[in-house]
Amino acid sequence: MEKEKTLGKEIQNLNEVTVRFAGDSGDGMQLTGTQFSDTTALVGNDLGTLPDYPAEIRAPAGTLYGVSGFQVHFSSNDIHTPGDTPDVLVAMNPAALKVNLKDLKQNGMIIANTDSFDSKNLKMAGYNSNPLEDGSLSNYKLYPVPITSLTSNALKESTLTTKEITRCKNFFALGLSYWLFNRPLEPTLKWIKDKFAKRPEIAEANTIALKAGYYFGDSTEIFTTRYQIEPAHLPKGIYRNISGNEAIALGFITASLKSNLPLFLGSYPITPASDILHYLSLFKNYGVKTFQAEDEIAGITAAIGAAYGGSLAITTTSGPGMALKTEGMGLAVMTELPLVIINIQRGGPSTGLPTKTEQADLFQAIFGRNGEAPIPVLATSTPSNCFYMSLEAARIAIKYMTPVILLSDGYIANGTEPWRLPKVEEIPDMPVKFATEKDGFAPYARNENLARPWALPGTPGLEHRIGGLEKAHITGNVSYDPENHEFMVRLRAQRIQNIQNDIPDLEVVGDPEGELLVLGWGGTYGAITEAVTKARKERLKVSQAHLKYLFPMPKNTKDVLKRFKKILIPELNLGQLATVVKAQFLVEPVSLTKIKGLPFKTSEIYGKIKEILGGGNGR
Repeated sequence: MEKEKTLGKEIQNLNEVTVRFAGDSGDGMQLTGTQFSDTTALVGNDLGTLPDYPAEIRAPAGTLYGVSGFQVHFSSNDIHTPGDTPDVLVAMNPAALKVNLKDLKQNGMIIANTDSFDSKNLKMAGYNSNPLEDGSLSNYKLYPVPITSLTSNALKESTLTTKEITRCKNFFALGLSYWLFNRPLEPTLKWIKDKFAKRPEIAEANTIALKAGYYFGDSTEIFTTRYQIEPAHLPKGIYRNISGNEAIALGFITASLKSNLPLFLGSYPITPASDILHYLSLFKNYGVKTFQAEDEIAGITAAIGAAYGGSLAITTTSGPGMALKTEGMGLAVMTELPLVIINIQRGGPSTGLPTKTEQADLFQAIFGRNGEAPIPVLATSTPSNCFYMSLEAARIAIKYMTPVILLSDGYIANGTEPWRLPKVEEIPDMPVKFATEKDGFAPYARNENLARPWALPGTPGLEHRIGGLEKAHITGNVSYDPENHEFMVRLRAQRIQNIQNDIPDLEVVGDPEGELLVLGWGGTYGAITEAVTKARKERLKVSQAHLKYLFPMPKNTKDVLKRFKKILIPELNLGQLATVVKAQFLVEPVSLTKIKGLPFKTSEIYGKIKEILGGGNGR
C-alpha cells in the first residue's frame, strides 16, 4: 500500500476494495450500486457485483426485511467474485446497518446516514440504543454523515417537494463514494441528463446532490484519506460492463444475425428472468420480436409456433415457470423443432425466494418431463459467459433440431463484470438450410446428425403433419405401432447423445491428476476459481474443472474424474450434480451445499479444500 498527500488529504493506493451500499427498498441502492459499478468499469478496474434486494415490491420502510443492498468488488487485478466481506458499508438507515454489520470486516469503514437514526427507525430495526453513540461499533471506522439533511440543504432552492428532495439522498451518497475512491462524476452526470431529459428539475436536483456529496468529501474534516485503485491489466480490447441477463439477450441477437433467422421471444414475466424480455424489446430494429404472453404455457407454445415458422425461438423463465412449460417442452421434443428454454434459477420451491439465487433446478432440467423426452442442458458460469453459452445453445438447437435448456441463476443474471466485446469475425456463422425440394422430402428423414429437415409452412409440396402424437419414422405420420415407438424413443435419445461428439472436452485447470478436483457448474465458477487459486498458491494439490454441458456431459468427464482421489462438488442445492455424477460415473463425490439464497463465498470453498486435504497433507 502506497501513500501520498494531495490538498491536505492522504491518498492510499489499494489493490482491491469491496463496497456495499445498503438502505431501505426506496433508497435507490440498486441504482447507486449500478452507477458506481458502471463508472468503475469505465475507469478500467476489474469488478464483480452482487445486487441483493427483497421480494416485496415495497416492504415497510425501516424494517429488516425491507433492506436492499448492492455489493461491488473492484480491483487492479483479475477477480472473479463480488467479494466475501465488504471493506466499506454505506448504511442509509439502522436496519441496513443491523442486517449487514455481521458481514463487514473488522476495522472496516461504516458511512452512516445519521439523520435516519431516530427513535422510530432504531425501534423498527430492533435497537435498544443508538449504535452510532453507544460504543458498539468501536471495532470499526465509523463516519457519521447527515446525508439526508445535507441533501436537503444543497437543494433548498429547488422547486421539488420535500419527498422528492429526500429521494435524491442516494446521489449524495454516490457522490461521496466517488470522491472517496477517486471515481469521475462525468459518466453519472451524463446518465442523469439522459435519464431525466423529460424532467429537467429532477435532473438538476440529482446533479446538485451528486456534486454536493463529492465536494463534501473534499471539504469535510471527517475524511482525511482517499483511496486509489489503479486500472486492471486486462487483455486489450473494447470493454463494457454487462449483466448476465443483458449478455443472454445480446447472445441471442448475435445468434439471430449469424444464422440469418429472425429472433422471437415468447415469455411471461418472472423474476429474475424478466430483464431479458425488457432488454430484447429494445431491439426491434434488428428484427427481434418479443411477445409478453398471458402465462408461461402461452409463452412456450408461441415460441414453438415461431420455431415451426422458421424463427430462432426462445422462451425465458425461472423455476416455477419451468414447471408450467414442461408439457410444452415435451411437445418441442416430439415435433423436433429448435427452441431454447432459458431458466434463470431462483430459490424455491414454489414462489420460494424470488429475488435470491439458487441452483436447485438441475434435476428438473435433466429429468423433469413425462415420457422419454431428452433435452440437452447447458449452463452459464459468469455474466460475460452468458453471451457465449447463448450462442452455443442456439447452435445446438439449430444443428440438431432439438429444444435446448440453458441454465443461469439469479446471481449471474443480476451480477455484472467487464466484458470484452468480441470482433464479428471471431463469432462463427450458424448456417441454416431449410428444406425446399419436393422430390425425396420426408418430414422425419434424418441427416448425419440424426436431425430431421426444417421445412417452413407454405413451402409448396412440403406439407407435413406436426403435433404431440408419436410419429412414424421417415413419414412423420401418426403411429401407435409398438416397434416404431421404441425405435423413435431410442433415436431421439441417440440424437441428443451424439451432441457429445460436438462439444469440447472437460478442461482441468491445474494438475491433470492428483489428490482433489473441485468440480463445479453454473455460478459457483468465480468462488471456486479464487478458492483453488489461493489453495494452489499454498502448494495444496487441488485442481478445478467446470461443467458447462450438463446433459450430455463431455466425453472425457469420466476419465477426468477417475484421475483424482477425491472430488469436491460445491452447489447451491442439496447435491443435485453430486447425485448425477455418482449415478453416472460410480464415483463418491464430497458434496458442499448451501441453500441460503446467496452465492458461495471464496472462504467457504477454500475452507472445505483445506479440510479435505488436511490443511497441508495434500502438499
